[in-house]
Amino acid sequence: DMAAVTRSPFVAFRRLLVSISNMLYTDLHRHSPIFHSFSGDVNFFFCPAVNRGPIVQFKLSDIGEGITEVTVKEWYVKEGDKVSQFDSICEVQSDKASVTITSRYDGVIKKLYYDTDTTAIVGKPLVDIETEILLPSQDPVVGVTLCLQIKLSEVVGTGKDGRILKEDILNFLAKQTGAILPPTPFQEIQTPPQAPAAAVPVAAAAGPVRTKAAVKPPPTTPKPVFMGKDVTEPLKGFQKVMVKTMTAALKIPHFGYCDEVDLSRLVALRSELKTIADSRGVKLSYMPFFIKAASLGLLHFPILNASVDEGCQNITYKASHNIGLAMDTGQGLLVPNVKNVQLLSVFEIAQELNRLQTLGASGQLGTADLTGGTFTLSNIGSIGGTYAKPVILPPEVAIGALGKIQVLPRFDVGGQVVPAHIMKVSWSADHRIIEGATMCRFSNLWREYLENPASMVLDLK
Repeated sequence: DMAAVTRSPFVAFRRLLVSISNMLYTDLHRHSPIFHSFSGDVNFFFCPAVNRGPIVQFKLSDIGEGITEVTVKEWYVKEGDKVSQFDSICEVQSDKASVTITSRYDGVIKKLYYDTDTTAIVGKPLVDIETEILLPSQDPVVGVTLCLQIKLSEVVGTGKDGRILKEDILNFLAKQTGAILPPTPFQEIQTPPQAPAAAVPVAAAAGPVRTKAAVKPPPTTPKPVFMGKDVTEPLKGFQKVMVKTMTAALKIPHFGYCDEVDLSRLVALRSELKTIADSRGVKLSYMPFFIKAASLGLLHFPILNASVDEGCQNITYKASHNIGLAMDTGQGLLVPNVKNVQLLSVFEIAQELNRLQTLGASGQLGTADLTGGTFTLSNIGSIGGTYAKPVILPPEVAIGALGKIQVLPRFDVGGQVVPAHIMKVSWSADHRIIEGATMCRFSNLWREYLENPASMVLDLK
């Protein structure tokens, strides 16, 4: 009988759940009964209710990358606030990125150990939380999860706003041998919802629709700051990181090399591809071409995609081309990197740059975005200037600075003066392991790819 076969697993599951229920009740009902189940079915559960518990010191745990201290940028709670597990407590800024700290406990905030913009030490108390202890109450979901030790993060809720119901718990237990659908992932960047379109009269809908051109807000001009008196304050956040990084960079003997690149053909190619990229929702700048050309060059000169240890006794040739882009943000200078450029198309690099730039503008760049770089380009020309003297980011061994693109007179092959789109490039290399000729040959190859962008097609993989 097919129906009997279908029912049998659920009958067995129900009997198992009932037996566990009765066993726990028999063992614990004298002291603190957890749930009650009788007459061959699970009717309801007695599960813990809220009561005041001990005050615990919530310590700032290790957030990786060898970080020992952070700056508290913002508190999301204050003393007296009630918090639950995984609620956001504060945002801290480490040497690498901003990190949101969440609660491990249900309870009430009793004390904040740090003010905003002060330094918090890893391993030291961050807040005091008066925790909650559990007393009998009637809640089927909490009762089941407590008794059977179910992780709610693994259960898909079907109730309103994703709320987990008793049926979700029972289905989860019944399907332990089957596939479990994960919850919908949280979108990393929250985009504002589009405003609903206004109703269009029927008569107006029949005629041509005229749309107003988008009006760009006027550019903001920074206001001058007049200091009434001298102000001394400690370096913190990314300023402190810059001191540490640049101090380490001073130990590197920098070799500099400069050149200019005629981007006239690339300007025309990008103009053609920009419309296609826009139709796919991606902003296409020149940077994806610069990055891809650098990756193609690194395939021929892998020593430029290497790193050396602190004593410069060993060199590691990196398999991945994780090319960083120096980015001016509201938090300061950050260098996120595009991972595995050697495997990406120009369009895919543009997509990733769009993502990193959006995260950088909103202060949401994570540690994964800011670490693991192997080679860096600094687009100083987006602000202004032509030549620069870029500083290597240890443990990398080379960096390039790109100037602004200028239309300048140049001679063509026929000796005629023509307008050309010229960009200056400035390279710095670790002269302990990189010879000047190596940097020069890499720059020549990189320039060739950009001056004749069609040649990149031959080497793309």
